[in-house]
Amino acid sequence: MEMDALKKPRIICLIPARYDATRYPGKLMTLLVNKTVIRYTYENVVSMNLFDYVAVVTNSDVIRDEIEKHGGNVIYMPVNFESGSDRIAAALENLEGDIILNVQGDEPFVRPEPLQDMIGSFNLEQNDNMVASLMRPMDNEDDVRSSDFVKVVCDRNNFALYFSRSVVPFQKKAEPKAVYYEHIGVYGFTRKSLLQFSSLEPTPLERIESIECLRFLENGIPIKMIETPYHIIEIDTEADRIKAEELIRSGYYK
Repeated sequence: MEMDALKKPRIICLIPARYDATRYPGKLMTLLVNKTVIRYTYENVVSMNLFDYVAVVTNSDVIRDEIEKHGGNVIYMPVNFESGSDRIAAALENLEGDIILNVQGDEPFVRPEPLQDMIGSFNLEQNDNMVASLMRPMDNEDDVRSSDFVKVVCDRNNFALYFSRSVVPFQKKAEPKAVYYEHIGVYGFTRKSLLQFSSLEPTPLERIESIECLRFLENGIPIKMIETPYHIIEIDTEADRIKAEELIRSGYYK
């Protein structure tokens, strides 16, 4: 896709939302004080004023009704998909969008600064087949060892070399000291890269690690990693939800 030099790219954000989450079923409809998680996420993204269009993409009647009754945009797709990126790729076929951000429905406190940095990493005239994502330094050894945290290693230009639930890089020698980065599951796509992703079969490493972005790397599509200092809280357990409520009540989040 060639962009007219005078044409401003249309930037949209799609929020994939499944009701039947494996680890915490129904989590998107649980309350954070007085709002559901999915409504909190949607309204937070809209309030950033970064996007020409924002919508929740879901196969759930309950989630659709929740967003629509509060005036939000919903794309209803009653089909099961391999991943959230597959879901929004299917939705994109009927939408206009040059740069597409994928914010997970269970990330109610995502901040505008890293999303702005991701948007700024795209130059459609130079590369219309690119992906961007976020990472942050890890300082907790238990988190580094935990398979619940996806780690990413990059080249010198911060393009991803590999993602893993294992400890990467492995500290074989005392020096140099390894620096570990957590992959944060917020993605930015060009239209071409997202539609191409959905046309590709899930790859062996993607299935082994259960990490969808490995499908890009295994097919030679680069992923630019944007480092951020911000910790993005995901609601994956009841303990996460309680912690999030405490942060809201304390005034840390509005």
